[in-house]
Amino acid sequence: MTYLKDFDTSNKQMATVIESQRITPENCPEVRSIKLQLSDAKFTWHEGQNIGIIVPGPHDFGHQQHFRLYTIANSRAASNKNKPEIELCVRRCFYIDEFSGEQEAGIASNYLCDLKAGDTLTLTGPYGDAFKIPDETDSHILMIGSGTGIAPFRAFVQHLYEHQPNRAGQVMLFYGANSGAEHLYHNEQLNDLAQYYDQKTYQSFLGINQRPWINRDSDGLSNILTENIQTIWELINQTNTYVYLAGLEKTLQQFSNILITQAGSSARWHWMLEEMKEQSRWAELIYK
Repeated sequence: MTYLKDFDTSNKQMATVIESQRITPENCPEVRSIKLQLSDAKFTWHEGQNIGIIVPGPHDFGHQQHFRLYTIANSRAASNKNKPEIELCVRRCFYIDEFSGEQEAGIASNYLCDLKAGDTLTLTGPYGDAFKIPDETDSHILMIGSGTGIAPFRAFVQHLYEHQPNRAGQVMLFYGANSGAEHLYHNEQLNDLAQYYDQKTYQSFLGINQRPWINRDSDGLSNILTENIQTIWELINQTNTYVYLAGLEKTLQQFSNILITQAGSSARWHWMLEEMKEQSRWAELIYK
């Protein structure tokens, strides 16, 4: 396991906020799409990679800076060719202090969500190489995510649309949300994923948590995966299908449990999973 303290943050650069737009309604948890212009004209990245955000201090416990990773939510093709631009999908987070019992603001998410156009910040990276996009246009792609885990898939779909406009393989996105308004990048606030629906091979399936006031961990993803398990299972059994997962650990757990049931045993599913990993047809971008 790699810890945040192990990342090399020595290669820093400045970025300027171009735009910060809320993409959820006022009655839902705040999620913002934040567009940044980078100072390094040679900066490049791959879909699925992260950048590091450095929040200046001082912070609690004597920390001079606070470091967090965020997945880049746009493809290289969708960026400004002369001055690189990246987009982040950031949820304003809060947590309950286990000692005081009081609600505390997440340092990095609130720092980013409070930035305005023209503000500058320090970032590092990119890090990781989670999602290698197959070159074969007849390959099938399954994307499974929840919450802001949709960010790498937005970049992924942009890349496919730009570089493989005539692909024959199926592209399916299964996405779990706490409410319909949280279907990020495909709602009334920012409906940019809708532009890909003219592609006959692209389909998106949204699973809504039926009881968000009771269970904050969306059961919508499990429901939508279960409803479409026959299609998913048929694709997974084809040797030209690639699977990508992004989101919290619960996303991986939900998908694994459903596939274990479909496979008939844990042993059979894990054998299939190891085979897909050996063939580089399985990738995860899972957050703790």
